[in-house]
Amino acid sequence: MNTTSERIGKNIDWPTLVMFTLGFWLSASLVLDLVIMPSLSASGMMGQNGFASAGYTLFGLFNRIELVCAALVLSGFLIFNRNHTFNHQNQTWAIAFSSLLFAIPLIYTYVLTPQMSGLGLSLNVFETVQTMPTDMIYLHEGYWLLEAIKFMAGLTLLRWCYQNSCRIS
Repeated sequence: MNTTSERIGKNIDWPTLVMFTLGFWLSASLVLDLVIMPSLSASGMMGQNGFASAGYTLFGLFNRIELVCAALVLSGFLIFNRNHTFNHQNQTWAIAFSSLLFAIPLIYTYVLTPQMSGLGLSLNVFETVQTMPTDMIYLHEGYWLLEAIKFMAGLTLLRWCYQNSCRIS
């Protein structure tokens, strides 16, 4: 019963995986924020009754993808911390930034998206003029603030990871 198992195959290249994940995540967010949403707004879809449920579906799916990306990034930086890949100060900030990047999609998924969708539902069929509720404006401001934080933290982590991978090679 003294058998040992050996792992067949290569180890995961965490710096490459983290850089690819951050690049994919940030670029997909840019496409959603700067291409898809303005296109939907310009075509008038945001003013239609069914947009709240369609938006909830679209953002719900994207939020789950963001959660997977954030989990991969946080896992990668925890592995970097365990292997002492960065210097001590950068390790501490990298864990803090990657934890923040994980918290942002959690806020999107379980706070902002349900509340925005709830405020966007048209419960009065006979109401002809639909205006954006005041609370929705505050939620949009919170969303854009979190997006700015996400891009600053994500680009910082991407830069550190790239610099570190170039230094190691």
